Amino acid sequence: MEFYPANGISKKDITPNMHAELYAQFGLRFPLNEYRACWKMGGQPLAQRLLDKEHTWVDLQKLVPNMILEGLCGYTFSCPDMIGGGLWTSFLDKSTLDQDLIVRSAQCHALMPMMQFSVAPWRILDSVHLGIIKKAVEIRTKFTPLILQLAHESSKTGEPILKSMEFVFPNQGFEETINQFMLGDKILVAPMLEKTNMRNVKLPKGNWVDDLGVKHKGGRTVGMMVPLDRFVYFILQK
Repeated sequence: MEFYPANGISKKDITPNMHAELYAQFGLRFPLNEYRACWKMGGQPLAQRLLDKEHTWVDLQKLVPNMILEGLCGYTFSCPDMIGGGLWTSFLDKSTLDQDLIVRSAQCHALMPMMQFSVAPWRILDSVHLGIIKKAVEIRTKFTPLILQLAHESSKTGEPILKSMEFVFPNQGFEETINQFMLGDKILVAPMLEKTNMRNVKLPKGNWVDDLGVKHKGGRTVGMMVPLDRFVYFILQK
C-alpha cells in the first residue's frame, strides 16, 4: 500500500494484489488497453507490458526470458516495454544514448507480439541508425499477418504467441536457451543482445532458411556475422 497516501480512500482489507486485479478488470471493458502489473488476469484480452527496462545491454538481455515467462503465465498479448529502455528522461540528453543499443532493441522487439516506440526515433537517432530501424519495421510489416493470426489463435487456445525454444522443440537441449525465441512454430528469431557483431544460433532439427536466404541443416549450432543493419531470423521449411 506504499503507493497510496495515508489519507487515501481505500478498503483496508483489500491487498495491493487485489487492487491490481480489480483495476485490470476495467481494461476488459475497452477494446484497447495496456497494463504493466496484473494479478490473476492471465488468459484475458489484456495487453501486458514488461516492467520498465534500463537503457543498458544488460537489461536488453532480459527481454527474451521475460517475454517467454509472461506468455507461459497466460499474458500472451505482451509488450516488451519501450524500445531502447530507460525512462522518457533518458532521451533528453542525446549524448548519453547508445544508438547501437536502440537499434538492437528495435530489432529484438520487431517480431515480438508488440513493438512500442516511446520516443520517435527520428528525434534521437542519426540518419544511419534511423534507416536501420526503418528496415526492422519493414521486416515486422512483412510478418504482421502472421502475428495477427497468432494473436487470434492465442485468444482461443491461450497458447503463447512468443514461445521458448523448449516449448516448440522439447527434448532437443533447449531448456536453458534464453537468447532466441520462436514466433509461432516456424519462425526462429535470434536478436543481437550484446554489443558485438558475432553470435551463435542453436538450430533445432530440420531444414531452415535464414534472413539472407541461406539454407541451414538443423540440429547444430551455427556461428554468424551480424552487422548492425542485419536482423537474424530463420524460417522452418516443410
